[in-house]
Amino acid sequence: MSSLAPNHAQPKPESTTHQAAQPSESQWEFAEIWVDPWLSPPYILMLVKEQSGQFSIQNPAQNYQSIFTSQTYEESQMWLLEDEYERVTGRFWQPD
Repeated sequence: MSSLAPNHAQPKPESTTHQAAQPSESQWEFAEIWVDPWLSPPYILMLVKEQSGQFSIQNPAQNYQSIFTSQTYEESQMWLLEDEYERVTGRFWQPD
């Protein structure tokens, strides 16, 4: 299966320490892509289940910043559906 990963560009030396200090970038179980099809171009968000069991909605356009967190998938899903986001079919799983 394919997996999502943050920016694959080589980090600048001054930012390497900062990136390593963000464990949430690699500690996820699955991610879903959600899109607002009414915008042009469509706006994309990610719903991510972290290994801690918490769910977060992240904005890839803002360096994967979490814009919403919850304890349940349903609560995160409702947040997206209220804003008329639609789920792209499929999930991306953390590689073993």
